Amino acid sequence: MCLQTHTLVPHPNFAPRNVKSVSVRWVDLDDGRLMLRYRVDGCASLVVPEFHGKGRAGDLWKHTCFELFLYDGDGRYREFNFSPCQQWAAYRFSGYRMQQEDFEPVLSPEILPELGHSIFMQTVFISREELAGASCAALSAVIEEQGKRPSYWALAHHGLKPDFHDPACFGLALGPAEPA
Repeated sequence: MCLQTHTLVPHPNFAPRNVKSVSVRWVDLDDGRLMLRYRVDGCASLVVPEFHGKGRAGDLWKHTCFELFLYDGDGRYREFNFSPCQQWAAYRFSGYRMQQEDFEPVLSPEILPELGHSIFMQTVFISREELAGASCAALSAVIEEQGKRPSYWALAHHGLKPDFHDPACFGLALGPAEPA
């Protein structure tokens, strides 16, 4: 089992109100799944979308949402959105922000949100097969606080506006890409 924890940083032009930190624990499980555990410290004003049923949905990034991007080479990448309402989205891009299509993950993501007094945790399980063909990844989060105040968290930011699609954000090396 491989275990790593990654700290996300807020975009400097969209500072959070009460959120102190966002981190992601990446665990390759022995059962063939990848577990991503997103942790938000300082969640007193966090807005958590209400449960509306599990499954695919659009525009999840407009509210509190956790994301995984996988770079497949030659400008191609995939984006996963995981909402605390237990809905998800998966997109394939042929180039920078050039959405090619929705795609079906190997297994539907399993999303388990947990809201505590000062910590919010969201655990996501996806098939490890999703990493096939990817050489690097990006982790990010959109955090909505009361008053519709967003903050944008990523491993790194490289512009005046938050842009999780920026190739420079794909800073998490996955090792040699396995064939898709």
